[in-house]
Amino acid sequence: MPSDNLLITSEDPVSSGVSSEDDDVGHQKELSLKKDVLSNFESLPDKNKHETFLKDCVDLLLKEAVFHGTDRENKVLDWKSPEELLEIFDFNLNGSPSTHEELKSILKNVVKFSVKTGHPYFVNQLFSSLDPYGLIGQWLTDALNPSVYTYEVSPVFTLMEEVVLKEMRIIVGYKDGKGDGIFCPGGSMANGYAISCARYKFNPNLKETGLHNFPRLVLFTSEDAHYSVKKMASFLGIGTKNVYTIKTDDKGKINVDLLKNEIERVKSEGGVPFMVSATAGTTVLGAFDPINDLADVCEEHNLWLHVDAAWGGGALISEKYKNLMKGIHRADSITWNPHKLLTAPQQCSTLLLKHEGILSGAHSANAAYLFQKDKFYDTSYDTGDKHVQCGRRADVLKFWYMWKAKGTHGLTRHVEKVFDNAEYFTKTIKSKENFKMVLEEPECTNVCFWYVPPSLLGKENEDDYEEKLHKIAPKIKERMMKDGSMMVTYQAQKDWPNFFRIVFQNSALTHDDMMHFIQTIERLGCDL
Repeated sequence: MPSDNLLITSEDPVSSGVSSEDDDVGHQKELSLKKDVLSNFESLPDKNKHETFLKDCVDLLLKEAVFHGTDRENKVLDWKSPEELLEIFDFNLNGSPSTHEELKSILKNVVKFSVKTGHPYFVNQLFSSLDPYGLIGQWLTDALNPSVYTYEVSPVFTLMEEVVLKEMRIIVGYKDGKGDGIFCPGGSMANGYAISCARYKFNPNLKETGLHNFPRLVLFTSEDAHYSVKKMASFLGIGTKNVYTIKTDDKGKINVDLLKNEIERVKSEGGVPFMVSATAGTTVLGAFDPINDLADVCEEHNLWLHVDAAWGGGALISEKYKNLMKGIHRADSITWNPHKLLTAPQQCSTLLLKHEGILSGAHSANAAYLFQKDKFYDTSYDTGDKHVQCGRRADVLKFWYMWKAKGTHGLTRHVEKVFDNAEYFTKTIKSKENFKMVLEEPECTNVCFWYVPPSLLGKENEDDYEEKLHKIAPKIKERMMKDGSMMVTYQAQKDWPNFFRIVFQNSALTHDDMMHFIQTIERLGCDL
């Protein structure tokens, strides 16, 4: 067995194992410490070596990331440019190991220079919040390091997934919760699974033969749908040109009459329509497509109906808001991400299906070294073969643990509080002359608006008004990032100049926080 000295590179003067004549006692101690750390290469926790270190790290994370990082009095981020961060943060990997004290210092700096996405004033993306119960579930998942493909290696999580997915199907309205489902690594992959299942339903032979010598398959979605629909169509060999994007109305909903026309046009050109992908809560405007109308069209033309409810799906928990997705029980498949509106930790995404057997039929490969049929237990619980993944995280645990902690009633209260905040924010900015709504009545909890500084008030008819307004949101975003006060995203869409999209999903926010958002934007933009 090689000695520790052979693991020390001669390029590292501190750990070379050779002392110069002027080495002092401190240098010798540092050398001893480095050599001692070299013996910690085993990838297994040791109570004597690691217990104190692990406890210190957890305490540090609780203090810095969990509590300090979510305190309204502290910054959302400590902004540094890429060049500055490369200078002040040691990203280098070295031949010699780091001490536990060095590692704890690194943890602190990672927290310091990262965006605090659990901070109440992070309203930038379709995820936020730091749920304490979800965090414990996430930590437990990492501590156990499971892979959910067979019951023998993941008994608790295999059963847990089936229970949670069935309960979600019941909420959707599938009869008796029947059907199928999987946890996916993100909503984009869930949409990809839906396309794969729809293609298999159209013709199971495609699994073996591929698209060669088959007619041109075409799917339809709205122009405001998530970009993953096109990306997954490309990934699956269908091609982005065979994703027909249908224009939306003035509320961001898919135009059903235009969809009908496009289906007929594709058929007349020799193409084969096989799927419609609707959206329940579009990424920017938060629009909900008319699912019942789309289901009628799909039934008429024998098309698979998928609903991407990655964002809006959480509203199904509430009796008050679930009608936003009226008719969703008619969908063949549904993407629903609990890590979005329900604020489970990243990532937690599901695909729910009305049909049994299609997931397995479309994706199973019957690997004999994993899915043996002569095991001593019921192998129907070996659910991993219906995934395209092999190794797969137990993303269910954090959501299940949250659900256990809060109950369905707690999840309902969370959703309704978030909608209440969005409605209060909308009502307030509509009463102010410096704010102008993109949609007068948002359906979901994303609120889109322009901030109009005093210099542009009353100048809507000037030729360069929109050009100037287009520059306002980016400049305010720059200022809020640099002072770390909050994070709100912006974008241009259709022919509109840049506008803000503030996204509410943190139920710890109050009406006072709504006023803070408004006042911060006014403070940062009043002189523009």
